[in-house]
Amino acid sequence: MTTSNNKLTPTQARAARRERKQKKSKVTRWLIGIGIVGVASLLIISLILPMIGGIGGGSNTEAPEGPGKKMESQGREHIQEGTEHPPYNSAPATSGWHYPQPLAPVSWGIHDSFIPEEKRIHNLEHGGISITYNCPEDCEDIISELEGIVRRAREENMKVLLSPYPGTEGKITLTAWTFIESLNNYDKDKIIDFIDSHHNSPNSPEPYAN
Repeated sequence: MTTSNNKLTPTQARAARRERKQKKSKVTRWLIGIGIVGVASLLIISLILPMIGGIGGGSNTEAPEGPGKKMESQGREHIQEGTEHPPYNSAPATSGWHYPQPLAPVSWGIHDSFIPEEKRIHNLEHGGISITYNCPEDCEDIISELEGIVRRAREENMKVLLSPYPGTEGKITLTAWTFIESLNNYDKDKIIDFIDSHHNSPNSPEPYAN
């Protein structure tokens, strides 16, 4: 009986098995790597999307008609600090007499004390959003949620302002230039919708000013 020339020697057979095993191991590691990247990507997306909640999803090219109640514009006259002027047509105000630079606008972000209307309005004039809260009783949970929204908005370089405002009709009040919305309870979706709709809106006189 003759032996086939194609038959592997024991050493060659072991080498072939080792090579097949190495190739299989590489493919397995490659597939595992793809799976890990895919799972990690989905996890990151699932964490980011609920957290941001759509903030900064787009920029307005048309002047929105809402959300919120449309207020009649009281103009944008600059006045010096201490100057008397007619009353505003809403609280918080959405337009009207306000201080020029360097008195206003105030810095974007979270403030722990009341911001005078004459300063706040300059922020709205620049296409920004003001969020105020009125807490005659403790509402630390609501304030914490609002602070979270503002921090995330600022991470997106959005012009959003948070501060207390005693005496408002609702517990939370959202204002943009000539628009106001009052909320008796925390509503994340409504707040984000208001921000996205009115941020840098063409309704404001200087939507792209800082």
